[in-house]
Amino acid sequence: MKKIVTSVLAAALLAAPAQAQDKEQERLEDCGTVLEEILDIPDNIPQELLDKAECVIVMPSVKKAAMGIGGSFGRGAITCRSGKEFGGPWSAPAMFALEAANIGIQLGGQATDYVLLVMNPKGANSILGSKVKLGVDAAAVAGPKGRAAAAQTDVVMKAEIISYSRSRGAFAGVALEGGTLRSDGGANKNLYGRKLSARRIVRESAVSTPPAGRKLIDLLNRKSPRNLSGS
Repeated sequence: MKKIVTSVLAAALLAAPAQAQDKEQERLEDCGTVLEEILDIPDNIPQELLDKAECVIVMPSVKKAAMGIGGSFGRGAITCRSGKEFGGPWSAPAMFALEAANIGIQLGGQATDYVLLVMNPKGANSILGSKVKLGVDAAAVAGPKGRAAAAQTDVVMKAEIISYSRSRGAFAGVALEGGTLRSDGGANKNLYGRKLSARRIVRESAVSTPPAGRKLIDLLNRKSPRNLSGS
């Protein structure tokens, strides 16, 4: 009997890492699907903003969590343009987490997809360096949609982060001030099999894009192959 129990425990311990990796791979695949669906919306993220973004963060199905009234917690992925000046192809994705105390109140507690654009190197380096509070450590604004971007360029381009949401099929810019973004170290370890910081993954090319992330990265390389922030 003791041998049977020991064998069962050993099998469970061996299966746990594989299950954790599968979970992160599924989440990463969801990131690609969510971004593809959002970019297919007629009145979606303005192309001019996507082309000037240094990084893109996708958070699929953020839900109200047990963090007090209105609390929300979500996990997703970040990818940035590669190269010292953010001028190359999109990097391998790093897993990221979003925490906020008021998103649930703003959006009625519904499961919501988020896409955040990081618009300058300062914002990218801040987010990849440590936990960042939106609106405090990094200037954040709700993103304009479609052709409306041209009329709001001055306001939008001064922001470090521009954010959008999709809930119950409705797509809109959303203010995430007060929320926090941070690297999800445990998820990165589960996905890549070793401890890696988001900076090492995204800026130092420590790993290549896993198969689960190809949809997200290929989509961005196709939709926005060049960084036009200097134009």
